[in-house]
Amino acid sequence: MRLSTGESLIIDGGTGLRNLGIALAREHGATQPALHFLMTHFHWDHIQGIPFFAPLYNPANTVTFHSSHNSAQLKEILGGQMSLPYFPVPFEQLPAKKELVSIPPAGISYGGVTIRPFPLNHPQGATGYRMESDGAVIVHASDFEHGNARLDAVLKEYAQDADILVYDSQYTPEEYEAKRGWGHSTWVEAVRVARQANVKRLVLFHHDPSHEDTFVEDLIAQARKEFENTDGAREGWSIGV
Repeated sequence: MRLSTGESLIIDGGTGLRNLGIALAREHGATQPALHFLMTHFHWDHIQGIPFFAPLYNPANTVTFHSSHNSAQLKEILGGQMSLPYFPVPFEQLPAKKELVSIPPAGISYGGVTIRPFPLNHPQGATGYRMESDGAVIVHASDFEHGNARLDAVLKEYAQDADILVYDSQYTPEEYEAKRGWGHSTWVEAVRVARQANVKRLVLFHHDPSHEDTFVEDLIAQARKEFENTDGAREGWSIGV
């Protein structure tokens, strides 16, 4: 997401982060406007691109990592994946200026965007985000498993009237029966939440790595029969409100 100040808001740091760093360098050169990460949680698929993010290697850049964890915990977590023998460059030695910020429950604001965190039902916990700017709302709810009544209600509250809802749809309903407790949901539940929360556009996200593109396209087609304005997230894709 591009902020009004030209700064970038990035959610998590998976393997796609390497290509994003390259794209940002093409757009801005080596020195970037400030970069803000919103970390949902720290399972490997959400952080393993961070050591390969080129802007972190330029001392002129400022990169801020936001999380529901406190700054000391965040430093330990991000440093852990780059400690010996896992990576040759320690996190604290990355040349960019790094800021570690704990997001309060009331939220924060940057570049005209207000960001409100909320808890997700996921093993070891995860954080969703409601982002609001000039009346437009995007809600990001990756790594969420339905079935916890309290957290289901929280998600519905934060997704209410969103222009875009990005929702965890890793499994088909049939696959989910063997994956209960793994922390992910289905396109059927995504549609249900989108309807109940009066969402304008639904984006299915966190596709299972075993699903080929044609399989995902079929899931999107099924979802559109139930909620017409549905898309599937894909690499290199852009979407506007």
